[in-house]
Amino acid sequence: MALAVVGGGRRSGKSRYAMALASAHGPRLGFIATLQPDDEESRQKVEAARQERGSSFVTVEEPLDLTTALSAQAPHYDAVVIDDLTIWVSNQVMAGYSDVEIEQSAASLTATALLGPAEAIIVTSDVDFGFPMDAEPSRRFRRLAGLINRGMAESSSRLYWMVFGVPKRII
Repeated sequence: MALAVVGGGRRSGKSRYAMALASAHGPRLGFIATLQPDDEESRQKVEAARQERGSSFVTVEEPLDLTTALSAQAPHYDAVVIDDLTIWVSNQVMAGYSDVEIEQSAASLTATALLGPAEAIIVTSDVDFGFPMDAEPSRRFRRLAGLINRGMAESSSRLYWMVFGVPKRII
């Protein structure tokens, strides 16, 4: 079908806008969440996100295997939101996946999104605008996230950048 990507900084309204885009495709809505709530702050964030989605979206939590989750969910929905691609990359890095494995997973996810029966709307975060000055694991994560964000953006039929809660369509 089609692939839309919604990117931006933290708390810029990416998820809210992605859900609005999905809702325009029909009433059957899926949501694949990648955040693993492993501390109080992330548990609160997950709960707030569930409340915001309400019953409009059927939610599946999948921190690592997005391709399988999207393949399973897409036939049942008009649109599926995946939130958040950057967290997914982080989950894979933390699980010990190699760079090659992560890049192959991203390519597989992209192909599945493009060929699936439902609109796939992928939320992703900007990793930084500055120069990396920290430890190698952080630099590795930012490099992978940047490459994967770029690949998703290049494959998308629509690309949005959220600026202070306002969506700007890039393509």
